[in-house]
Amino acid sequence: MTTIVQITPEIGPGTGVGAVAHHLEQEWQRLGVDVRRFTLAEAGGAWLPAPRGGIGGRLALIGRVVWFSTVGTRRARSHLRRHPELLSICHNDALAGDVYVNHGIVQAAMKARGHYRLRMARNPLHLFTTTRDRLRYSRPATHRVVVNLVSDEELLLRRFYPGLAIPTVVIGNGVDIERFRPPSPAERDAARGRLGLGTDDQMVLFIGNEFGRKGLPLLVDAVARLGPQVHVVVVGGTPEMIASESGSEAAEALGVRLHFAGAHPDPRPWLHAAEAVAMPSAYESYGLVVLEALACGVPVVATATGCVPDVVTDGVNGAVVSATPDDLARGLAQVLALDPATTAAAARESAEQHSWASVARRYLDLLTGLSQGDASPAGIGGGAT
Repeated sequence: MTTIVQITPEIGPGTGVGAVAHHLEQEWQRLGVDVRRFTLAEAGGAWLPAPRGGIGGRLALIGRVVWFSTVGTRRARSHLRRHPELLSICHNDALAGDVYVNHGIVQAAMKARGHYRLRMARNPLHLFTTTRDRLRYSRPATHRVVVNLVSDEELLLRRFYPGLAIPTVVIGNGVDIERFRPPSPAERDAARGRLGLGTDDQMVLFIGNEFGRKGLPLLVDAVARLGPQVHVVVVGGTPEMIASESGSEAAEALGVRLHFAGAHPDPRPWLHAAEAVAMPSAYESYGLVVLEALACGVPVVATATGCVPDVVTDGVNGAVVSATPDDLARGLAQVLALDPATTAAAARESAEQHSWASVARRYLDLLTGLSQGDASPAGIGGGAT
């Protein structure tokens, strides 16, 4: 029987990268695969506090990343040596595992936002992770295959790590199409009622914890160009971010109705109430929120980052826009004017092509190929690039 171990600090719904591992774990278990975990607890770092907000939260994040990258690497490698029968997939930090999933490139994110050198220099965690990953990608013995989530990310990986010595494949993320589904009319009415939205109100939803990189200030500026019936609801962020980085003063000055719901592991209550989801990000390695919105029948207006060019079609299930207030406003106005029923059906249909079941099978094929001694992505059929 195949036995897989996933190496990542945490695994669970609503935990970002850990949610990817969670969904893969669920699907593999449905297929009868024995799935195990190597998390921060197994790496001896359970005593480290969970990141919250403010300076303390940033220090906690640094501590967890450094611990799992160093102590976690050593313990994960030791664990794999003791259990050679395990097929291993690493999602975060540790330099161990047959397969490494590239969930994002720090340099690419900082380049996309501008002032690259300053952003890199002022954050010691960025410098640490880039140095760590230079080691990761330059040594063919670290991993046997790197999984990129989209083809553009593979190109970026080679750009920032020209010494890449590991084969690569492309396997996108998936979406739970049973959990994320269009609401019934009663569910939608209830969701909008809880938010106090009237019949003529239009709600644009923003989901994310990094307001700057994901473009919240840009969204506020764009919505100011639309009518007063458009509300912006933000799900995500710490209390400190909401207080200091939300741009609420700018929204008030521009007359934008901006509401903050805070961080929540389940965005469905807000997706069920929304007319559109906006994701004007400077950089995304994938953008799982896009698939979750589409699965709920909600059109997406987003910049051409991550999976957006592959899953969003202008005028059908959303709009692809440039990172300017005028073009974002144009895309939002276009989508808000579409027939809701037709757009919802198109959005749902596009999401159904990316179920976690199909993604989990692609990973399983990749891992099975490696277990049979084929280290060539082309030989495995995993979508080599």
